[in-house]
Parts: sequence; structure tokens; C-alpha cells
Amino acid sequence: MTADLFESIGSAGPAEEAMTDGARLLRGFARAIDGELIAAIDAIVAQSPFRRMFTPGGHQMSVAMTNSGSLGWVSDRSGYRYDAIDPTTGKPWPAMPSIFRKLAGEAAAQAGFAGFRPEACLINRYEPGTKLSLHQDRDEKNYDQPIVSVSLGLPAIFLWGGLKRADKTVRYRLGHGDVVVWGGPSRLVYHGVAPLADGEHARLGRRRINLTFRRAR
Repeated sequence: MTADLFESIGSAGPAEEAMTDGARLLRGFARAIDGELIAAIDAIVAQSPFRRMFTPGGHQMSVAMTNSGSLGWVSDRSGYRYDAIDPTTGKPWPAMPSIFRKLAGEAAAQAGFAGFRPEACLINRYEPGTKLSLHQDRDEKNYDQPIVSVSLGLPAIFLWGGLKRADKTVRYRLGHGDVVVWGGPSRLVYHGVAPLADGEHARLGRRRINLTFRRAR
């Protein structure tokens, strides 16, 4: 289904769940435009392929990733940071598609963060067994801006904790097209993804793709 760019992506009225103060789960918010999103992802990956980055400690991440936008998030032995150049290709990251910007802006506004204009879109590829450990998003310069996270493909268990790593986590099952937005008091909440269960998705096969939109500066 193609979304008219002059209409709201979430105009069908997706179910909304409050998680913590400043965090909302928008069920199915991106489902109507999944074909456009997947086509845009394929075009980005053709320019900047997926790769498994290394942590500063020398461990290779299980999740493969790439980026689009004026900045991209990178990790290597020198640390975590944002960079305008893809270290794999030596070229600027692919431009962020307009449908990405529209989706991120509308989802943020739906969750109470109007005027969000992301600079970076991290694109993560999960395969069965891959996971993302509990962490905070702390590499951005301004924590006043929210994070917008879009799930596509296989369902995943999203772990939502507190402001300390040891805080108890709540488990949310995220399906194809679900969007999570967090900011304000929840901006630095610890979060992660449990090991992905095997399965087959009609559009993406044995994969989950996650888009994470951020304002880096």
C-alpha cells in the first residue's frame, strides 16, 4: 500500500501503549508503508552494505548494520561515534529517504515530540539467535530529542528497563510495523532485544530489520 505524502502515515489510528513517562509504543504505525520502507532499505544497502561492527573491546556485534542520513553511527576499536563517512565504502552514507523522515517525524509527533528531524537512521539486521544487549543511547549531543525505532519483519522481544542497568526490564513483543518512541524522562532508559526467535516473515523471510532514527547533534 502506498501512503500519500500529504496524508498522515498513522491516520488509521494505530493502538497506542504507554510504556513509561515519555515512551510510547505505536502498534502497526508503519505497516501501511512497509513496501516503500523495504524498497528504500534495499536501495541503501546496495550503496552501503550491511556489516558487523566491532566494539571498542574488540568483540564483533551479532547484529549487522548500516546507516542513512547526513551522519551514521559507527563502532570500532577507537570507540562509538557518529561520522559522515561510511568507513567500509569511504563515501558519505546514503541520503535519508523522504519516506523515512516523514515516518520518523509523524511517529515522534504522535508520541508528543513535535518537530523531530533526524540526522541519522541506523538500520539493523537481526537473524535468528542475534540479540542486542541492554544499553543506553548516549552518543548523541542533545538528549532533548527523542529516539524513534521501527520494527519490520520477524517479531522481537524488546527489553525495556530503567535508568540503571540493574533495573527490572519489561518485555514487549514488537511486530511488523510497530514503532517505539522514547524521550524526555525516558530518553536514557536501558533497552535491548532478546535473542531473535526463528521464523519466516512474508516480506523479509528469516530476518528482522530495525530502523532507529536519531538527532545526533
